[in-house]
Amino acid sequence: MGFGGLLLFGALASVANIAGGLFLTASGIHRRSERLLKYLVALGAGFMLAAIFIEIVPETVHIWTEGRAGGVEEGTGAVVGAMALLLAGYLLIQFVEHTITPHFHFGAETHPESVIRPSAAYTAIGGLLIHTFFDGVSIAAAFLVDRKVGLLVFIAILLHKLPEGFTVASIMLASGRSLRKARVATLAVGMATLAGVLVVALLESRLDAAVSYALPFSAGVTLYVAASDLIPEVNHQEEKNPLVSFVVFVGVALFYLLHRLIEI
Repeated sequence: MGFGGLLLFGALASVANIAGGLFLTASGIHRRSERLLKYLVALGAGFMLAAIFIEIVPETVHIWTEGRAGGVEEGTGAVVGAMALLLAGYLLIQFVEHTITPHFHFGAETHPESVIRPSAAYTAIGGLLIHTFFDGVSIAAAFLVDRKVGLLVFIAILLHKLPEGFTVASIMLASGRSLRKARVATLAVGMATLAGVLVVALLESRLDAAVSYALPFSAGVTLYVAASDLIPEVNHQEEKNPLVSFVVFVGVALFYLLHRLIEI
């Protein structure tokens, strides 16, 4: 895919972030959309997990072992290297969300009764900026590997963008910031996705191996978002509505269906 195509998909993902923030900041909309957001979180979690294990990890193994003539031992070493990058991506977000920004949490919550310190809110937004930057990295790296892989990864990430934007605005409003600042924060987080796309696209034009490293690393980031951010939120919502948990399996089934149908 060309540079213009990558920018288009990065921009679409960014717009979804911004739309999520508008759901909250537009008067009354967040009350009507709260149930939809819960289902989107669950659907996105299932879709992302399926994308990682059915599409991204096999493609990563293929890239890292292709053309190696050193036999099983060398191939195994290559796979270990790729999985180490995946683990590094996962641990990076663990470090950012729970060491650098320990007050950060994901979820479509409006904090109606709590007040967050402004410093904690800005730190949480900083963590989300890193998180969404790697959303963009994932989209670009996947499209540069294969258009089908790219489209499936894009859909997986798009499904959690709306709740993510909702979360950004929620955090800012809970800290006492104005509607304008909540919207600016949502815009910044959306632009971070586009920045991730741009970085990978520019690096790929100068460094052929960039995608082979970016794909497993960003897969680790995506795995963290799905398994450690979204799934716990789904499990929390399950106490009130068991159907939310069922939608995770719908997300997996939807991915598998698209995986079989999309031949680009």
